[in-house]
Amino acid sequence: MQKENGILLESGTNELGVVEFGVGRNRFGINVIKVKEILNPQPITKIPQSHPSVEGIIEIRGEVVPVVDIAHALGFDPSAQPEQDKFILSIFNQTKIVFHVHTVTQIHRISWEQIEKPQKLYQGLDTQITGVIKMDDSMMLLLDFEKVVADINPETSMDPAQLKELGERERSDKRLLIVEDSSLLRALLQETLEEAGYHQTVLFENGKEAYDHLQTLLDQGKEIEQEFQLLITDIEMPRMDGHHLTKLIKEDHSLSKLPIIIFSSLITDDLRHKGEVVGADAQVSKPEIVELVRWIDHHIL
Repeated sequence: MQKENGILLESGTNELGVVEFGVGRNRFGINVIKVKEILNPQPITKIPQSHPSVEGIIEIRGEVVPVVDIAHALGFDPSAQPEQDKFILSIFNQTKIVFHVHTVTQIHRISWEQIEKPQKLYQGLDTQITGVIKMDDSMMLLLDFEKVVADINPETSMDPAQLKELGERERSDKRLLIVEDSSLLRALLQETLEEAGYHQTVLFENGKEAYDHLQTLLDQGKEIEQEFQLLITDIEMPRMDGHHLTKLIKEDHSLSKLPIIIFSSLITDDLRHKGEVVGADAQVSKPEIVELVRWIDHHIL
């Protein structure tokens, strides 16, 4: 899949490209930034005693890549016409993975404002959905691919034990603002930062809520530097993404001094420039929690 269609050329517009794919009769989406290529199915080498959602491995231009069966991972029926299925070669968390889906249809360009956060009533306690997009005749669901992979291999998630390499930590009264749409990751990030000595954290689940909170503080005559000493934000979030949030803050004279660290699975060598364009002070790829803490220390100690 080529990226010269203009979808990836802009930063901080609060828009994204979504590759629509199908599993059974259901419509799903994946951020086009995560998609490297769409492939036709090819022979898979099975791995003994692997996770049941992992079909095996394939070779792509000399590189061995695991294949994840999305239908199995979601508890759906297998493809009725496997010869027509598609492989989505994806990269995030600095890892390449192939997702086996049933169809790939088109790319949509939409605003994060159009994406609704799944309601707790129907999303369950352990959801694999990060957003709901209302289409003309149905709905498209944005999958939490990081969670799909973490359910298969928990070692890909953040591990507070990694902080041991930083040695003994003192408790800090510096206040951190955390913006992360995944409730699981919000809790894990808060727990991990507590282990690192940062126990003063305020959490929001999307950029819009965080930005509105900062504006409310300004309206109350508060100085942001006294309220928060650093902001950590994800990129992919309903209503307002992390790039747009960063851009708004850095363009506001009353907010611009607030250091911002983008902590996302989308930090790659090819895409790092997007965070630089909007003014991020640092960018760290999930789940590199030790590097995140080192950048926090660098900016506020």
